[in-house]
Amino acid sequence: MFQSFDVTSDPSHGPARLQALRALMREDGLDAVLVPRSDRFQGEYVAPADERLAWLTGFTGSAGFCAVTQAEAGVFIDGRYRVQVRSQVATDFTPVNWPETKLADWLLERLSTGQRLGFDPWLHSVEEIEKLRERLHPKGIGLVPVHNPIDRIWTDRPSAPTAPFSAYPEEIAGETHAQKRDRIAAALREAGERAAILTLPDSVAWLLNIRGGDVAYNPVPHAFAILHEDGTCDLYAQSGKAEPVLTHLGDGVRVHAEEVFEAALRFLPSPTRIDPRTCPQAILDVLAETGITVARGQDPCLLPKARKTPQEIASTTEAHLRDGAAMVNFLAWLDAEAPKGGLTEIAAVRALEGFRRATNALLDLSFDTICGAGAHGAIVHYRVNEATDAPIRAGELLLVDSGGQYLDGTTDITRTMAVGDAPDDAAEAYTRVLQGMIAISRARFPKGVAGSHLDSLARYPLWLAGQDYDHGTGHGVGVFLSVHEGPQRLSRLSDVPLEPGMILSNEPGYYREGAWGIRIENLIVVEEAAPVPGGDDHRRMLSFRTLTRVPFDRRLIVPAMLSDGERGWIDGYHAGVLQRIGPRVEGAARDWLEAACAPL
Repeated sequence: MFQSFDVTSDPSHGPARLQALRALMREDGLDAVLVPRSDRFQGEYVAPADERLAWLTGFTGSAGFCAVTQAEAGVFIDGRYRVQVRSQVATDFTPVNWPETKLADWLLERLSTGQRLGFDPWLHSVEEIEKLRERLHPKGIGLVPVHNPIDRIWTDRPSAPTAPFSAYPEEIAGETHAQKRDRIAAALREAGERAAILTLPDSVAWLLNIRGGDVAYNPVPHAFAILHEDGTCDLYAQSGKAEPVLTHLGDGVRVHAEEVFEAALRFLPSPTRIDPRTCPQAILDVLAETGITVARGQDPCLLPKARKTPQEIASTTEAHLRDGAAMVNFLAWLDAEAPKGGLTEIAAVRALEGFRRATNALLDLSFDTICGAGAHGAIVHYRVNEATDAPIRAGELLLVDSGGQYLDGTTDITRTMAVGDAPDDAAEAYTRVLQGMIAISRARFPKGVAGSHLDSLARYPLWLAGQDYDHGTGHGVGVFLSVHEGPQRLSRLSDVPLEPGMILSNEPGYYREGAWGIRIENLIVVEEAAPVPGGDDHRRMLSFRTLTRVPFDRRLIVPAMLSDGERGWIDGYHAGVLQRIGPRVEGAARDWLEAACAPL
């Protein structure tokens, strides 16, 4: 299987490791240190060798960090992980609600004038460190770059990944890497910049039409790149990893060992662009020492990568239909097997992966399948393991959030199902969540609207009932790339205007701790909206097209709560699912699909 169920977190290890870290801090004259989850590439996902936060604290979530003083160790986590963190860290660590509590505020309450905060400059972005300095320096608290203290005490640290790179088909990408390099280089020249430093693995992968295997579930390479104003590029990777793509890269891309990257920075022309939100502080320090003029701007690959080509959209549409058929086979199997008793979360995860593997196109999962029965469904990013594996019982909800990596697309889908009769209040909450998802799906909006403008549409039905959820409504998604992709989001925090070709998730939810969780997720793509009678001819409008084609659990829908438009949308969606997925399934699964897609 792609997914394992090993227990990867043990709170009992934390106290001894924390004690060793504090001893090292005293030896180095540090009053506090930062332990982030990020690696030197500043991507969201990290390899086992870079899981320093998990090694120290036991917390395995995909976002967060720890700040350690001699008296306290705060683990900063957002709304997705506030249930999970309590089960993963020892009492020596204090969970801190973030971003409500700012790191600088927390530190200022615990450090005083003349004290020193240590940080690894490769693991923090320029923006992070500058924001901290702005708050801490006026109080006389120093930020001290240090060799990573965790690496000095992590004696059984895993080896760095060594997966070779591979070329990505141009017929799916829709553009050669030479065309991409020329296009981005032209933007650099227009901005008066002579080079740009790329650190994000998915930016490097997209620009050069390559893929890697250095991070679980995300086919990205560990590599740095420098794109020059003439369109040529220097790629820095661990020796040997780029060998399989040398012919693909051609003369326009020069390949070097990663070990020489830092030295190469000293010979860059002025001005060179960095993205302060993703560039490690260590890179800026080298450029500053050398006197190279720095231009600050967004990673030049982010928006072009987010605007999918027609070929990428066509390819991922097919991937979602293939994945939808696998999901329908799974849901039909689940409906037949769950009432018999004996199923557990792990059994369901294994079955789902089996249906995806049966497509003969699955290359990997896109993340660890979240399969939460009953109370586990309220843990937003729950990962089942051998110690937590729970039975799937009648009278409970089962939340399954999963996805696959196919050469032609990345999928991410969540469905919540009732096993037998639904728990009290669950159907009403499910219907509100579905109403929020429908509101996003039906939205029409002018050019220039950002995710922050639309996020409230998904929450409004819940707000009317005094309810809400503590995560964003949607994230960007790549095409055989990262399942979490920026900069586009459906979130209160996103000011990035949505543009045609951007793919996002649409996943409102509601969670009742200790009882059940509900989340419903489709992937959607931004398109030009068809004109409507009486609309402004001069006003460019956008809308969403749904990529995911899998029925909802009709047993959890309360029709009396729906408007005519919502009811019509559900019936239309289900009719489309039956039309597109019906020919791809057969037998009992086809019978199940016809019943699941019947009009309300």
